[in-house]
Amino acid sequence: MSSTTQTARADATSCYHCGARVPEDACWTLTLDDAVHPLCCPGCEAVARAIVDGGLASYYRFRTQLPERPDDRRAAQAETWAVFDDPGLQTRFVHADDDAGVYATLAVEGITCAACAWLIEHRLNALDGVSTSAVNLAHHRVRVHWDPERVAFSRILAELAAIGYPAQPFEPDAAQSLLQREERRQVRRLIVAAVGMMQVAMFSIPFYVAGEDGLSTDFDALFHWLAFALTTPVVLYSAQPFFAGAWRDLRTRQLGMDVPVSLAIASAYLASAWAVIVGHGDVYFDSAAMFTFFLLFGRYLEVRARRRSGRRGNALAEILPLSAIRLDEAGEERILPASELAAGDRVLIKPGHGVPADGVIEDGESSLDESMLTGEPLPVNRGVGDAVTGGSHNVESPLTMRVTRAGRDARAARLLDLTDRAFASRPRIARQAARLAHHFVLQVLLIAAATALVWGFLDPDRAFWITLSVLVVSCPCALALATPTALTAGHGRLYRRGVLLTRADAMETLARLDRVIFDKTGTLTAGEMRLVRVIPLGDGDEEHLTAVAAALEAHSEHPIARAFLPHRRRGVIATEVLGRPAQGLEGYIDGSHWRLGRADFASPRSTPVPPGDGHWLLLAEDGEPRAWFSLSDRLREDAAETLSALKAQGLAVELLSGDGEAPTRALAEQLGIDEWRAQASPEDKLARLRELQAEGQRVAMVGDGINDVPVLAGADLAIAMNGATDLARTRADAVLLGPRLGRIVEALEVARSTRRIIRQNLGWALIYNLVALPPAALGWVPPWLAALGMSASSLVVVGNALRLTRQASTSATETP
Repeated sequence: MSSTTQTARADATSCYHCGARVPEDACWTLTLDDAVHPLCCPGCEAVARAIVDGGLASYYRFRTQLPERPDDRRAAQAETWAVFDDPGLQTRFVHADDDAGVYATLAVEGITCAACAWLIEHRLNALDGVSTSAVNLAHHRVRVHWDPERVAFSRILAELAAIGYPAQPFEPDAAQSLLQREERRQVRRLIVAAVGMMQVAMFSIPFYVAGEDGLSTDFDALFHWLAFALTTPVVLYSAQPFFAGAWRDLRTRQLGMDVPVSLAIASAYLASAWAVIVGHGDVYFDSAAMFTFFLLFGRYLEVRARRRSGRRGNALAEILPLSAIRLDEAGEERILPASELAAGDRVLIKPGHGVPADGVIEDGESSLDESMLTGEPLPVNRGVGDAVTGGSHNVESPLTMRVTRAGRDARAARLLDLTDRAFASRPRIARQAARLAHHFVLQVLLIAAATALVWGFLDPDRAFWITLSVLVVSCPCALALATPTALTAGHGRLYRRGVLLTRADAMETLARLDRVIFDKTGTLTAGEMRLVRVIPLGDGDEEHLTAVAAALEAHSEHPIARAFLPHRRRGVIATEVLGRPAQGLEGYIDGSHWRLGRADFASPRSTPVPPGDGHWLLLAEDGEPRAWFSLSDRLREDAAETLSALKAQGLAVELLSGDGEAPTRALAEQLGIDEWRAQASPEDKLARLRELQAEGQRVAMVGDGINDVPVLAGADLAIAMNGATDLARTRADAVLLGPRLGRIVEALEVARSTRRIIRQNLGWALIYNLVALPPAALGWVPPWLAALGMSASSLVVVGNALRLTRQASTSATETP
């Protein structure tokens, strides 16, 4: 083979036809001159085989370079997007991920259906350096993970623009403005389509009611020309998004819904126009206008639903106020941007102002409105020593707060990031529905072609219009809308009620649970531990021993540590502190080795017996017992109701606690939990979880602490409480934003309703197509009725999904 041919082929990972990167799992090849060449997609395979089978194999043998593609020229112009490679600018929207790469969320224009999502993911994932990309079809966003050493951010933006989907870093205000502009454009197109459809229908009705004699020749020509004039702006302006989408799909060799839609509209319009111009033939301008209007109306409703959901994300991002009042060491006030706050700053929060960062109250007492974060409608009282969350609203009195976390480290910012993570990959049922819709488009085109062929022999005069009816009536719009609309509505309802799903498959897993395992402290109890009694052993000083215990607990995030917070002393500092999950803490103070926790951990050589029932901690110095500490915690108000409701819905309930046997047994008996285990280490909890999963059970774990992280990671569904540690929240599939356990019951109900509605939508979409297709193929359905049926099918799917936003909870824990 010639050297020029060898040069043209590029390397083995490049497509032999177009030169694009070949995916690792690609199975498309071309055999030429006893050599097998890799291809990147079925489209290239089809074109390459057509060239070879058509006797033009010399094209490959004698070419000196790969073809220059317009898309490649546009994508290569990364300098257009070079401003986004600026490191200072990227700090606002590019974040480090767990795999030593980075990720960003982009707002994307031009997405209309699941095929668009597939194309975007396919093209981005083919870029060298991009690890994953996932499209949020409901909100028109894409989350991309990449290695900045291998691919520039500008290259990713350029690639999206090259395939017809301009994108920019997601910012709530800009994203909402984009949705508003999109909605305004759709309203204008919808108005033009509605006016045109009504007027064209008015001029078409006389032809349907005129009887066998029909209209006079003059009226016939007049009404046809008027319908022609009124349908033209509908097709050229209102239907323009369908044509643009179809051209993009054909250009990228990916069949989407816009292809059959555009084919139907253009065919009806052009054939009718030809009939009017030549003076004979059937005219169906009313069908083209009606089809355009109903399809636009369905998409308009979808955009409205997305915008309502988008407002919630926008509100969450804007919940932190723009400015703050910082106090210096002399107590002087200075107003500055909230973004400039740092941990350790003292901030004044006046009545009526928002809390600019997370922190702890140092002075004052007031009521705070946390409804935007927790979903709880009533303000809560907060005083000195209480933690407050950025985004809360101060209602009554001035507060002085010490900042603990600000900016992107604040809880509100982390919740927004978890929200984006929820859509970083599509649920399994959504992927299945997308594949089904993708294959169905091809089947629709094949069925339409077969219908045209058969009727071309039977009745050539009717063949075109019957084919048009088949194309319109079987358009899989409802099939593509069935899953994303229901998932969007379900996620939105749960967020409004204080449950944030952070994983794509969480909704589906939640609906199929068999068992829920609860931790004790901070989960079934409020986690508001109080030190109620101290019993020194020997001649130890109670105040000093309590300060030693507080010094050890200062290094813990467990709820127990809060009970010792008021007892810390400046001169008592613990070093080399280590936490032993489900056992306690150990460290060094003034050269002595201290342990605080379970008795068998603190003093393993001579383990004393606790002086009574309840939650006791033993403090030991160099293995010798020094003091007993008695702690108390209150049960969550709705814990009993929640467990009863879960049992009523057929779920098994279990308690796994690292606490002692006496308090664990007492809590289990109080709540009616038959299966429980005390003094369970994280390894014990994980072993129990694996045992249940081996039996075929789908298990949810509800916890809040670092010691719960292993079992949260191993559970089928991990639920973190509102006061959970950051590590527990990042490992969770769902986060409760408020203190009510009853939200778990409501989440279960909404998940089951969402699954049921998705099945109803898919079933309706499939049944409609199966029922409507045969009559259309037999010539019993005129095009205008086919357009009405297809649009009504899509509206039924959207309306059925939106029922989730209005559903009332049946759980006993529902609050007004």
